[in-house]
Amino acid sequence: MKKITFYLLLILVFLTNCQRNAVIKTHGISYLENRQKLIIVNKSNKNDAIEILGRPATKGMTNDNMWIYIERTKVRGKFHKLGRTHLSKNNVLVLEFNKFGVLDKKDFYNKDDMKNIRFAEKITENEIKKENFIYSFLSSVREKMEARKK
Repeated sequence: MKKITFYLLLILVFLTNCQRNAVIKTHGISYLENRQKLIIVNKSNKNDAIEILGRPATKGMTNDNMWIYIERTKVRGKFHKLGRTHLSKNNVLVLEFNKFGVLDKKDFYNKDDMKNIRFAEKITENEIKKENFIYSFLSSVREKMEARKK
């Protein structure tokens, strides 16, 4: 009985500690939280931001003076989470520059600032899209029929 208990305990130890190093998948700029502290409002400019953070992941849709940097880290869960990945870091840095290239505003958002947004589950039918699909389908059939006549 002691042998069986010993073997089961040994197997349990091996199964729980199979992987010592956590699997980390990072997207974007590493250590964004620490790097953003080096950029100072009304003192830093676009060149400083590029030197410290690199090129922005995205620029504003209507304003090229708004730069957005992203850091997203997913970690594989421990034994009790059955190896599913969970979000460890989700940092976003938004920099707004004035017309002279000097930093006007700096906003830093982390994982705790994320809001759970619920979307409506109803689907709106698009009649125009249906007509366009039918029209395009019939047009292609007509073109194929005319091509065979020639």
